[in-house]
Amino acid sequence: MSKTILAIESSCDETACAIIKDDVLLCNVISSQVDVHAKYGGVMPEIASRLHAENIIPVIDEALNKANIKLEEVDAFAVTRGPGLIGALHVGLQAAKSLSLIYNKPLIPVHHLAGHIYANTFIKPFIFPLLAIVVSGGNSEFVLMKEDLDFQIIGQTKDDAIGECFDKVARVLGLPYPGGVHIDNHAKNGKHTYHLPHPMASSNYDLSYSGLKSNIINLVNHAKQKNEEINIDDLARSFQDTACNMIIEKVKHILRDFDVKQIVLAGGVSANSYLRSEMEKLAKDYKKDIILPPLWATTDNAAMIAKVACLLYDRKVFANLDIGSDPNWQIEDYLKFE
Repeated sequence: MSKTILAIESSCDETACAIIKDDVLLCNVISSQVDVHAKYGGVMPEIASRLHAENIIPVIDEALNKANIKLEEVDAFAVTRGPGLIGALHVGLQAAKSLSLIYNKPLIPVHHLAGHIYANTFIKPFIFPLLAIVVSGGNSEFVLMKEDLDFQIIGQTKDDAIGECFDKVARVLGLPYPGGVHIDNHAKNGKHTYHLPHPMASSNYDLSYSGLKSNIINLVNHAKQKNEEINIDDLARSFQDTACNMIIEKVKHILRDFDVKQIVLAGGVSANSYLRSEMEKLAKDYKKDIILPPLWATTDNAAMIAKVACLLYDRKVFANLDIGSDPNWQIEDYLKFE
């Protein structure tokens, strides 16, 4: 079925628009707010919403120009409905709803994490059943997929997400926001010399990062009180090893219990060089196919939203214009819009 889909993403601090025509990505425009939020050490929700409101129309215009497409030629408008920051989500949703109303075209709500998972299909097709490992600033989940758009959460963090933990540890070490890339860089020069806790090392598939984060905060604060020097490279390496190995150990457990054919890594933390390397080793050891997302797709973008929207369009999964944002939308409930 021939189709042209315009997708909008505004769940956090990137305003993005992408256009796909017949499964060919024509453009993927992103306006990032990272430099603004870096001044505050993290995303400021109210500022993010205001910047989305300022950037949304220019970003859509740029996407249309790059794709050489007119709005009249678009068959459906897709948008991230959740999860994310409520104010940020609202801006993108209102833009998509307005376009859907004006041009009388279907509105397709897309789950943000489904987008991160399906970003991997820019590399190669999925092989089912598969295990999707979603690791980002707001989420840490193990998702079993037996077929397209079939999501079953079999494990998740009970408190902080791994990406949030990376950012908070980076902050206490005096590293810039976003913290993940800086910890990764420092870790490459460090040694695993700090002994850190390994929470939730139990028989289930759940994770916990709150204890690890608190331990490092306390460790750094006690060192400051005693005028002791912290080796940032070594602590970054020790933390990164511990945080990522928690994921690796859970994946090993899952692969012993579930007969999956493919492993898919998704989300912002999937850019971490250590995690990517270890996941490739694990896949080889367990004789599983693996997809690592392209680095451009590890940050928020609209191309991944458009990918999911193509599948939803074929299944005629559309929403009414009274739909609202859902910052806590669960991936298992992607067909529930009430």
